[in-house]
Amino acid sequence: MGDVDRLAEHPAGGQPLEDRALKLAAQFFGAELLPLLGIAGEVKRIAPAEQVHLEMKSFFEDFNFEMTDGTWSHFEFESASITLDDLRRFRSYEAVTGYYYGVEVVTYVVCTANVMALRQELRQGINVYRVQVIHLKDWNADEMILKLEEKQKTCRLEREDMAGLLLTPLMSGMLSLPERIGKSVRLIQQEQEALGKEDLLRMESVLYAFAMKFLSKMQLNEIQEVFKVTILGQMLEASGIEKGIAQGIEALILDNLEDGKNETQILEKLERRFSLSGESAKQHFDRCTSTLQRQQDTDKSRMK
Repeated sequence: MGDVDRLAEHPAGGQPLEDRALKLAAQFFGAELLPLLGIAGEVKRIAPAEQVHLEMKSFFEDFNFEMTDGTWSHFEFESASITLDDLRRFRSYEAVTGYYYGVEVVTYVVCTANVMALRQELRQGINVYRVQVIHLKDWNADEMILKLEEKQKTCRLEREDMAGLLLTPLMSGMLSLPERIGKSVRLIQQEQEALGKEDLLRMESVLYAFAMKFLSKMQLNEIQEVFKVTILGQMLEASGIEKGIAQGIEALILDNLEDGKNETQILEKLERRFSLSGESAKQHFDRCTSTLQRQQDTDKSRMK
């Protein structure tokens, strides 16, 4: 089963499709973009990026990779200056991850070109903590995008060309971040016949991950139409529609239970209004009533 098929699967209660898209982005980033950033070593696998502290505080890291030499490479992406608080946070990530998994961790902070304060070192008592900063301010996104737009008029883009496009949100240039991501998505889409669905989806996922990381809600709205026509965008839209239908089914069940309708009456409505089979309607009903019962049991226990 390919990445497209795996991503399309969205069982109830499963991992959100957006999270799986970000996982695809991590896979492609680790496999093909680390060499472009000048990072030595070979990725063995994606490592867990959520660590739970003993005080029940969750640490969410951007990307973690287990390298073939047994160490972990931890990546954080920053579009603002690296502050002392950031370094304390990165140090906490390393400490918890290193302790929990018993590994050595190196943190790489990949900064967008506009980041001016590049703190790499934190002194705490007798200890000195350091991160490796990667700054692509000498790479020009405008020049790269223009060059590849001209190249694409006469021939196909090489895989290396498209890998470079995925890093344009981190480079310098006059184009805004939404413009860079939008133009990069369009350039890659023009190569979908040569790439195939699997690689196209991975590349779209990297640009989607950067969009979610760096863009404001208003900026995301600017490029919404660009992603809509991508394979990833179509899957996300379908997932949203499915989620909306599921919410509608749940609302109908709860409303009818409040109105005193029995199970048979509710199942008949579900089959009629949502074109469900009898078996599917029963599954939705059982799932909803089980959740409702758990909530009621929890509320009762809290009142004791």
